[in-house]
Amino acid sequence: MYYRSLFPDLPEVPESNVHNLILNRPDQQEWPDYTLFVNVATGQRRSFKQFVERVRDGATALGADVAQGGLGLRPENGELVGILSDNCPDYIALIHSLLVITVPFVLFSSYSTPHEFKYANSLARVTRIFVSPSLLPLALTAGLPADRIYLLEGEDTCYTNYDHLVSSARKSGVPRLPVHQADKNTLAYLVFSSGTSGPPKAIMISHGNITHITLGLMVYSLEIPKILKPPAWDTPDGIPVHFNVLPVYHSFSLFMTSFFNFIQPSTIVVLPKWNIDLFFDSVPKYRITTIILVPSLVHQLVHHPRFKTTNMSSVRSIGSGAAHLPPQLADELCARFPDMDLVTEGYGLSEFTVTVSLKPIPGMLNGRAKNKPGSVGILLPGVEARIIRPDGSLASPNEAGELLVRGGAAALGYRENDKATRETFVDGWVRTGDHMRIDADGVLFFEDRAKDTLKISGMQVSPVEIENTILAQPDKLITDVSVAGVSGGRTSDERVPRAWIVLSPTGAALGEKVVVARLDSWVQERLSRYKWLRGGIGRVEMIPKSPTGKVLRRMLVEEYERDMKAQAKL
Repeated sequence: MYYRSLFPDLPEVPESNVHNLILNRPDQQEWPDYTLFVNVATGQRRSFKQFVERVRDGATALGADVAQGGLGLRPENGELVGILSDNCPDYIALIHSLLVITVPFVLFSSYSTPHEFKYANSLARVTRIFVSPSLLPLALTAGLPADRIYLLEGEDTCYTNYDHLVSSARKSGVPRLPVHQADKNTLAYLVFSSGTSGPPKAIMISHGNITHITLGLMVYSLEIPKILKPPAWDTPDGIPVHFNVLPVYHSFSLFMTSFFNFIQPSTIVVLPKWNIDLFFDSVPKYRITTIILVPSLVHQLVHHPRFKTTNMSSVRSIGSGAAHLPPQLADELCARFPDMDLVTEGYGLSEFTVTVSLKPIPGMLNGRAKNKPGSVGILLPGVEARIIRPDGSLASPNEAGELLVRGGAAALGYRENDKATRETFVDGWVRTGDHMRIDADGVLFFEDRAKDTLKISGMQVSPVEIENTILAQPDKLITDVSVAGVSGGRTSDERVPRAWIVLSPTGAALGEKVVVARLDSWVQERLSRYKWLRGGIGRVEMIPKSPTGKVLRRMLVEEYERDMKAQAKL
């Protein structure tokens, strides 16, 4: 069975640069000049109008000819700008400056190890990079000339920064560049994902993808005043104050801080990096009204002593995304906020730009939009879906199978990886690799991950990437390895990586204990903390495989879980 969104269709808009939709709409001319961004680290504030001017001046500084004092960035010259930074307001300003001149950018993880950054850049091959001062040593490993490395914030005598570029363009009176033309397939940025299987890949997101998903949320937002009275915000500007605690390089945070927040006036309080004490300090200080989290952070908050003592009376709504939020954890969170009936949840993936479904507000669409416990909502405007069985046939309502989605938010594909693109983007549909079911009311329920990829702290973790890292250990201690997720995460649904290894003669001579210690240390040196083997490393005589050579990870996991249960009973 096919499913279409219950919401009204998206409005027809001409293909153009997404800047015109996000920051150049007629209705925004009437907006007051409210505080748009507040940086928790510095206390710096920037108004909406200051931000828009900074974006346009930044676009001019980046795109104007070198002879005029600009950098001369042109998409036709193959320019691809990397961003390797902690959260800050100029991160978002730089993104929009690049969109104006249609020069694509790459979002690198600020938690990358040198090994991970090198691999990610081998996929992207950036021509320039903007970086936080603390991450400069990592950026230098990209091998770019010094005059193609810039600071996003802070000062360094050897490198210019974004603020200096903007200021120079203003002082020199460089004629402001017009907004460059773009169509729905104009590349906007690259973001990394493991897809349904295998190591990380670079997803190509277009101007049309951003436009589609933003219009979808606009249509969703138009339904809210039909059932709820406009709230009176007890905040300095009388508007919502959103707290951004997630890294902007993540698709979920990117859209919340860079696109969706321009649908209506709101203030974004930016936390550079996750710090739980700064979080609790900031909620009453800035009169936070809305918080967007991932399940692992929800778990940290509800189990922290300050969760019950901090004044959080200003909070009116909390959203959770990037991974499934167990109902019990959602209930624990809601119990702290008596006036908040639910945690806003949804489902999405980067291959579909960001969001597929969202929990509706009770009463939406004359009651046709159901908000059911344990669900991940209903399809957003402009989204179609189907559930398929393993043989490819359509599943019946309420029957679990792999979810496929279709719409204008479907990414352009994976950069220079035709094989993976063909496997994931099939006849206009995006294979999510997730087992879901959709009931007769069009409500989606997450069942299981059909793909090998794990979700830890809202981040994708590729077992293949960890396996390849272990196999690259130079001492030749093993002959084979398999990695899969086992129980032990912060939530009941979160799986943590565990490795099963087959010792080589060299490894057997050293002994299992020494080999495990060396491999564990090797992984921790080369991969981010959330990819570490928190499920441990186990020795096996042989990795089980199918007749075609496919690793049977499920067999390893099931045997491990049985052993754990047996030990728990002793």
